[in-house]
Amino acid sequence: MLKAIPLGGLGEIGLNMMAFEYNDRILVVDAGLMFPDNYLPGVDIVIPDFNYLRENKEKVGWLILTHGHEDHIGAVPFLLKEFNIPVYATRFTIALLKEKLKEHNIPLGVEFREIAAGDISNLGPFQLEYISVNHSIVDGLALLLKTDEGVIVHTGDFRVDLTPVDHQYTDLAKFAEIGRKGVLALFSDSTNAERDGFTMSENEVKKKLEGIFASARGRIIVALFASHIPRIQQVVDLASQFGRSVFFNGKSVVTNAGIAKELGFLKIREGIQIFERDLESIHDRELVVITTGSQGEPMSALARMAQGQHKAIKIRKGDTIILSSRFIPGNEKAITMVINSLYRLGAEVIYEKVSEIHTSGHARQEELKLMLSLVRPKYFTPIHGEYRHLVKHARIAEEMGLAPERILLIEDGTVLCFHEGSAEICGRVNTGRSLVDGKGVGDVGEMVLRDRRRLSANGVVIVLLVLDERTGESIYGPDIISRGFVYEALSGHLLEDAKCLVLEALDDFERPPRVGWNDLEAVIQKRLKRFFFDVMEKSPIIMPMIIPV
Repeated sequence: MLKAIPLGGLGEIGLNMMAFEYNDRILVVDAGLMFPDNYLPGVDIVIPDFNYLRENKEKVGWLILTHGHEDHIGAVPFLLKEFNIPVYATRFTIALLKEKLKEHNIPLGVEFREIAAGDISNLGPFQLEYISVNHSIVDGLALLLKTDEGVIVHTGDFRVDLTPVDHQYTDLAKFAEIGRKGVLALFSDSTNAERDGFTMSENEVKKKLEGIFASARGRIIVALFASHIPRIQQVVDLASQFGRSVFFNGKSVVTNAGIAKELGFLKIREGIQIFERDLESIHDRELVVITTGSQGEPMSALARMAQGQHKAIKIRKGDTIILSSRFIPGNEKAITMVINSLYRLGAEVIYEKVSEIHTSGHARQEELKLMLSLVRPKYFTPIHGEYRHLVKHARIAEEMGLAPERILLIEDGTVLCFHEGSAEICGRVNTGRSLVDGKGVGDVGEMVLRDRRRLSANGVVIVLLVLDERTGESIYGPDIISRGFVYEALSGHLLEDAKCLVLEALDDFERPPRVGWNDLEAVIQKRLKRFFFDVMEKSPIIMPMIIPV
């Protein structure tokens, strides 16, 4: 029996990870992260829970990476800290991952196996063939997975761009060939299942950018995703066409462009790239800056430019800023703040909502239909997306004529079983999310998050009281300090009344106590909590600190 178990990515954007289990061996496809929402204060990143893999550690044999985006490789360093398994990936993906492993101080003793479209890997009971797909990053792959139970096609992230600037096509002929031979199940990217039509070609984006370059009279600053090498190539080509030099700025852009150039994915004409020391000698009309910060990240290069805090580039009138990426949900406010700040400094800002200077890397409805019609699977499972995307993709499959009982709509943790040509949902495993906070992984629980939310909403009140250990008499205090609750200088009698309540609690308490002062701390906490809510309708975190001397 072949089992397919999604450990992340089905029910959310990001966190992509799937395990295929057959003959007591497990093959893992991707291990991605997602960035935290506002309801996870202080959390740096979110990764899948590896608990199912830990419980079956002796079975886990291989990790296959479809491409190098963070939502597919971001959790790999954490996985490799626990599992000593070979990693199969393309050249560019391996290069990105090696940089990431350095950041995590993981020795480069990891076994990497370089793969490319057309290659075949025999991994225990699994045979894998790799298929070229076009996406918003170079070196992307779909997977053809064969076992004795049948053939599975896993698209990875893909789109159908008939005129890609990097000349990496989605191999429609291969998918058609596979479909003619017979496919047991198709697992297909659902991210853009709500959007009709075809995805706009990167060449159309280039035409829009060309018009901007032709009309710009000052510096051009392009903010984009650092992994989007085809877009970077377009900007570099346009800079060359219009006689401009290129300055790469921002750690991830510099790193990724360097890797892509070294591997031959990014071609830069000799003499066009300049460095920070050269900026003063370059006329505004002769400069293009490629930088990070298209999502309004607070510490990104573009955000620092907008705040006037960038050491090398000061925004001024005549600058044209291009945000060549989509607004990721949740980032709209941060991006808008950066745009407004750039306008205040005199720049002209061009972004997706006012000009078509970005296109998605994910297939829209007509492309999803094309994939279904070519592969012609017996069973279909939508993957990669929020639940609404999965549902919409399932409906597309039904409209294409696939019987409802052959469309298997699953979420993280669902166990999908294939046996003797049939498929069914046959159980669940425990899945979830591990929160990464600094160097800690999984040690931020709901209690910690709840306290952080309360702190952000209501603040904290600290009660300091020094008592004679023998008599229980007050030596110092109570002193009350508030942060994020009320401004002490303007709090009136509020904190004074709170001090009286603490003294009343002390008078009512047995002194000295038989066991310790924990019970008194609990009483003070309870009374102040009720008092502050009655007066202010707020519930700050209350921290009594009793020091016996």
